[in-house]
Amino acid sequence: MTAIQHLFDNNKQWAEKRTKENPEFFKRLSEQQSPKYLWIGCSDSRVPANALLGMDPGEVFVHRNIANQVIHTDLNCLSVIQYAVDVLKVQHIIVCGHYGCGGVSAALDNKSHGLIDNWLRHIEDVYRFHQEEMDQVTDEKERINLLCELNVIEQVANICKTTTLVNAWQSNQDITVHGVVYNLHDGILKDLNVSANSK
Repeated sequence: MTAIQHLFDNNKQWAEKRTKENPEFFKRLSEQQSPKYLWIGCSDSRVPANALLGMDPGEVFVHRNIANQVIHTDLNCLSVIQYAVDVLKVQHIIVCGHYGCGGVSAALDNKSHGLIDNWLRHIEDVYRFHQEEMDQVTDEKERINLLCELNVIEQVANICKTTTLVNAWQSNQDITVHGVVYNLHDGILKDLNVSANSK
C-alpha cells in the first residue's frame, strides 16, 4: 500500500458518486472541453476555482501560480492564455486573488525567501506603483489585503496587454477580463469592478 492510497480511495468514491448522480457525466466530460471561463488564480490550496464557483469539471480552464501573477515573460501562463483564447474560445478571463495571500505578504516583509524572491519582485513592483496609497494604510492586515486587490488589478491590465488579447480584440473576439478577490473567511468573491473588453 502506498502512502497516498487514501487519495486513490477518495478518487474512486468521487467517481462512483458522480456516476451514480449522472451516468453520462464522464462520457460527456471525455468527449469535449469547451469552458467559457479561464481562471487565473493563486496556488493556495484553499482557493479551488471550480468548487467556489459552483461549477463542474470541464466548465473552467484553470491556471494557478503563486499570488496569481500574469508576467509577460512567463511562457507557461502566456501559453495557457493563448490556448484558452485561440483554441477554447473562452468568453471570460477571471483573475482571482485572495485576502491574506502568503505571496503578497512575503513581498511586503523585507525578508529573503530564496528562489521565490525573484517571483515576488513583481508584487513589490505593484507596491511601488501604488506606494502613496499603500503608505496611507497602517494596519498590516489591511495593507496586505489592499495589495492583494491592487495586485489583481495590475494582473488584469497585464492580460489586456498580452499579444493574445490584443490580437483577439482586434479580430472582434468577444472576451472580457475580470478581477476578483476571494475572502477565505466567508467564501465570498468580491468584484473589483475592473472588467475590460474591446468595446
